[in-house]
Amino acid sequence: MAVKMVQGGGLLERAASQLLVVDIQAKLIPTIHAVEAMVARARFVIDAARVLGVPITLTEQYPKGLGPTDPELRAACGEEAPVFAKTAFSCLKDEGIAAHLAAHEARQQLVVVGMEAHVCVLQTALDAASAGYQVFVVADAISSRAATDVDAAKQRMAAAWVTVVTAEMVFFEWLERSGTPEFKQLSPMLR
Repeated sequence: MAVKMVQGGGLLERAASQLLVVDIQAKLIPTIHAVEAMVARARFVIDAARVLGVPITLTEQYPKGLGPTDPELRAACGEEAPVFAKTAFSCLKDEGIAAHLAAHEARQQLVVVGMEAHVCVLQTALDAASAGYQVFVVADAISSRAATDVDAAKQRMAAAWVTVVTAEMVFFEWLERSGTPEFKQLSPMLR
């Protein structure tokens, strides 16, 4: 089967984006490198997505064993954000998740936060790029148990046309300009 990779790069557009929150689960959190900073940056992106109307989807890897999504992050995503349980490491290998993401036809920019960077985030990003999405992985909103795994995952994703960005890049690209009501509402998050 030929793999169709989409060239990364370009700016994010909120009307073309959807946010995928991958496996930020309560039982995994204590084992993750620099987790407080990673969760804070994921929350920053989630809050921006909520205000700006970017659809949010959450996944949970084997929640029976690893527990649900962190309760504070789950609440931040809002009741309308669906949560998908999965056993496949790549979210795109789960038919329900793949179909849900594909249903947002006009939103081909997939912004990804979560854990673990070298397993579920990496495999999801590579599969999503192969499926034709323009993938943006938020470097400061992903992590793994070991820092070396995070670094290797970022390098591998960048080499595979996945765009590696920061939470503030996502924030400012979605906003596009200052002086708007959304900018005034969200700018205190930068402090």
